[in-house]
Amino acid sequence: MSSHPKPSFGFLLLLLLLLLSVQPLILCLSTDALPPPTVCIVGSGIGGSSVAHFLRHYFRPTPSQPNPPNIEIFERRSVVGGRMATVTIGGDTFEAGASILHPKNYHARNYSKLLGLKVKPPPSSEDDDSMSLGIWDGKKFVFKTLEVDSKFPWVQKIVSYFNSFQMFFRYGFSLLKMNNFVESTVDSFLKYYESPERRPIFETVDEMLKWAGLYDLTTRTLQDELVHIKMSPLMIEELVTVITRINYGQSVSISGLAGAVSLAGSGGGLWAIEGGNYQMAAGLIKISNVSLHMNEEIESISYLGEYYELNSTKGNSYSCDVTVVATPLDEVNIQFTPSVSIPARKLQHTHATFVRGILNPAYFGLRTVAEIPELVGTLEDPDIPFSSISVLVQHDENDVTYKVFSRELMTDALLDSIFSARLQTVRINWGAYPHYKAPEVFAPFILDGQHLYYINAFENAASTMETSAVAAENVARLILSRYFSETHLHSTISNLKSKIPDADTLHTNL
Repeated sequence: MSSHPKPSFGFLLLLLLLLLSVQPLILCLSTDALPPPTVCIVGSGIGGSSVAHFLRHYFRPTPSQPNPPNIEIFERRSVVGGRMATVTIGGDTFEAGASILHPKNYHARNYSKLLGLKVKPPPSSEDDDSMSLGIWDGKKFVFKTLEVDSKFPWVQKIVSYFNSFQMFFRYGFSLLKMNNFVESTVDSFLKYYESPERRPIFETVDEMLKWAGLYDLTTRTLQDELVHIKMSPLMIEELVTVITRINYGQSVSISGLAGAVSLAGSGGGLWAIEGGNYQMAAGLIKISNVSLHMNEEIESISYLGEYYELNSTKGNSYSCDVTVVATPLDEVNIQFTPSVSIPARKLQHTHATFVRGILNPAYFGLRTVAEIPELVGTLEDPDIPFSSISVLVQHDENDVTYKVFSRELMTDALLDSIFSARLQTVRINWGAYPHYKAPEVFAPFILDGQHLYYINAFENAASTMETSAVAAENVARLILSRYFSETHLHSTISNLKSKIPDADTLHTNL
């Protein structure tokens, strides 16, 4: 019968020494993971909330960075949403800022599903197809569609056919040319929804636009683009001008891409969020587990070598590994150290004036209020004091809530000449979007070559809720690719492919 030899005292001592020498190494390995970085986001609009969402959605732990970043959002106002906001008139709530979404705005669609938000068609004032239209030249209506108040669907169908014929009789095949121009641009934009494995991460707006085939549209004016496709001058002067004045407060001299986006916002199938589009930003912030600082304006951002120091008007200081600016820098007073350089641009201000009352038919040279179209669009004329007037809701014959867009403040004297009675008036001044001027010059996504990012650089291409979300997604991927390890990036891209539909999937839904 064999027996195993007993270990000697020397062997046991050697084994103990080995264990003692290995233990510090084990402890070292277990604590080698870096502490989670802090990402600070300035602005709680759709851009800021989207980048927080995509950082959470795309993050994948690695041995060196097992914990997701801490995210802090700073909002200078008392509500989130940025340029998405609502106003209440006579107990009814209306969009005061960004109001409509396109049927192919896939990020916004995904947000509404993710957050369980109810989707609704916008008011008739935001949907040109469902209301009577009049084009005002300052003295008379040069074009009006027919409106018949009938409860019978077949009557409304006949009126719709008549208006379509009337529109075609005036503008001809230019209507089809405009539709083709818009659809071609939208199809190019859909490339931004392709699988991340087929879609690069972009460090500049120029690269991002060139990859999708959209860059050239930013080098020429909308008018140049429409003349190139042989659109009739009458169509450009009237219908196209009305649309660009309503959607961007500017003329057909805006850049071609912004113009195409503006025209896309006049089509059918438009939608909004029941209760206010700002709920997308609020919901994304809530589910992204961020620290939200309300009523706290950031007044300085300093790079101190290893981190950024953010100082607020409340006297607070915050240390951030990564900083994202998600608000236009054109009209804020953030001091950067070292200083950053971005192309000079000015914002186009849109004054949204909400009036509950009744229009004055005499102002339009008409006898009755019923003769005034539900949507009054205007031509490009400095003597016309407003861009559009639209009906939001009609309470009764002498009680209607209207929305007026203008480039300048609507004074009481001016409103009293346009309206025969005003029960309630609310004015909101938005620094709504850039003043577009081709060829556009773009600020960089990376402001300092380190980890200071600027989402709103993309706005000089086009400014919408969806374009902000698209830019935010790219910035989130850019942060992950530049701040985290290469292994993390590859893991992220692999996981994203299974979560985001590729272009083929998207096109099957169109």
